Amino acid sequence: METTANVLVALVAVLHVYILVLEMFLWQKKPGRGLHGLDAAMARETAPLAANQGLYNGFLAAGLVWGLVAADPTGHDAQVFFLSCVVVAGVFGSVTANRRILFAQALPGALALAAVLIAG
Repeated sequence: METTANVLVALVAVLHVYILVLEMFLWQKKPGRGLHGLDAAMARETAPLAANQGLYNGFLAAGLVWGLVAADPTGHDAQVFFLSCVVVAGVFGSVTANRRILFAQALPGALALAAVLIAG
């Protein structure tokens, strides 16, 4: 179960690196604009906000990678903390921004968190 948990944590980290790239570097390009259906003007106006969000997603990814490489109990505790942050951010985003965030962010985070807790 530990291998499954590690794979899920790594996938969530990769997801958050992908979100970082979309929000920090591709926000004003087709992939970033398509994410939320923004026109070019709105994407330009909101680019600084998106970049800030992207940076936070990068911090989540970094924390998850730290959790994967650090020795236990620190690694396990870091995984639990950062996955909990992912789930809370995903639920909050789904309520305040877009319901799809619940499935794209919170659900993968929750599955990884459950696997980490079960693997103990």
